[in-house]
Amino acid sequence: MASRRVNPNRIKLHRCYSVGELATCCDVHKNTVRHWQAKGLEPIEPRKPFLFHGATAREFLARMKASRKRPCAPGTIYCFKCREPRAPAGGMVEVTRKNATTGNLSAICEVCGTMMHRQARLASIAAIMPKLDVQIREADPRIVGRTTPSLNCDIRED
Repeated sequence: MASRRVNPNRIKLHRCYSVGELATCCDVHKNTVRHWQAKGLEPIEPRKPFLFHGATAREFLARMKASRKRPCAPGTIYCFKCREPRAPAGGMVEVTRKNATTGNLSAICEVCGTMMHRQARLASIAAIMPKLDVQIREADPRIVGRTTPSLNCDIRED
């Protein structure tokens, strides 16, 4: 089962929470709060009933969230299959313009061969993908730019 992300902003800073109250506030099970305590969430006092200060709990959850971040270094795109930032195969990246300032970067992972995607500003592509072969292409035409559809219909308006 995939884990849910807890929103630390639901915890009030100046309130004390019991294990059950903190679990209800974060929409998790009580045992999850006990696991957090084993991982470093400090109660106000080290005896039962355990009470947690809201600011401490929010700071702990923010630290857990920050530890899961994996920023991409220049020249890499995050591969969802490998779950790691990877370099594009052959050093080739294709950019499809979305509008005048942004675009979608597409490349093939050099390890597993799946497509990797990333959104970026066109002005910062040189900094994101240094020393790589970047090809910029225009976006596909929109429906508005195509010919009008045929009106083969039996319903007539009189």
